Amino acid sequence: MPASDHIDTSKQIHKRTGRTFYLATRLLPERVRHATYVLYAFFRVADEVVDRTDAPDAETQRAELERIRATALGERETDDPVLAAFHELADDRGIADEEIDVFVDAMIQDIDRARYETYADLEGYMRGSSVAVANMMMVAMGMDAETRTEAEPHAAALAEAFQLTNFLRDVREDIHDYGRVYLPQETLERYGVTEDDLREARVTEGFVAAMRHELDRTERLYREGVAGIRYLPEDSQFGVLLAAVLYAEHHRLIRSRDYDVLAETPQLSRLRRGYLLARTWVHWRRHRDPEAAFYAVSSVSRGEESDSGHTDGVSHQPA
Repeated sequence: MPASDHIDTSKQIHKRTGRTFYLATRLLPERVRHATYVLYAFFRVADEVVDRTDAPDAETQRAELERIRATALGERETDDPVLAAFHELADDRGIADEEIDVFVDAMIQDIDRARYETYADLEGYMRGSSVAVANMMMVAMGMDAETRTEAEPHAAALAEAFQLTNFLRDVREDIHDYGRVYLPQETLERYGVTEDDLREARVTEGFVAAMRHELDRTERLYREGVAGIRYLPEDSQFGVLLAAVLYAEHHRLIRSRDYDVLAETPQLSRLRRGYLLARTWVHWRRHRDPEAAFYAVSSVSRGEESDSGHTDGVSHQPA
């Protein structure tokens, strides 16, 4: 494992920039928790090269990301504690160079590409921005190759669900701060939503329909993803389950404000996060079944009824 001071630096970055995932990470066993701090900090360092309102020119951004790639792969020395810790972790745990490459490639893609015509195009981006993250996490958990093969489709689905939840929550921030639109253009066109609607915070009937469409898609991925938590090491299952509950809770927030994510970005309060932690723990202790606990607590239904059946996928648990 990396040096303790490098882990502490990574932990502080995680704590400062990822409150929702940080809470879930704290419930992981130490061997996975420390590795997760390092992974998350590495992802943030790379992500912040392109997610800055004062971002430098594209050539400078590419050069910085290539420096990060070379350091992560052990091709150059560094005194950066986050990059040094990540390379040591990757070398120690056996994280594949391919996963590092596709992740950095996705960050580079953010420099030049700000629109995705189809959902398939967006999936290509998420292979690096989210699925690679899930694959690295499974290696960090110490899963053997055979078990990872069984878990991979579910882990990919859950990683994509987390990413899509972020996209749906952050529509306002993405277009105003970074000039990006991650909602597929085919969805916007299908429901008659223009980019002017997004910029000017017009929550039209079409925008509401587009959000419902994308929430439905995302919740199908949650169902597939949560079904695979049972493949993870037993001591890591609760932390991943809690992360799924917390990320999915943004869907309840979105629906509670009639899908208006344009006037203000929905945020989970500390009180709500604590409430969900307590409820998830109660159901986990009762059944030790990640799927049963997820559907008992989360805002995602089991899928027997669609949104058109007026359930809107909202949990009947008290808010």
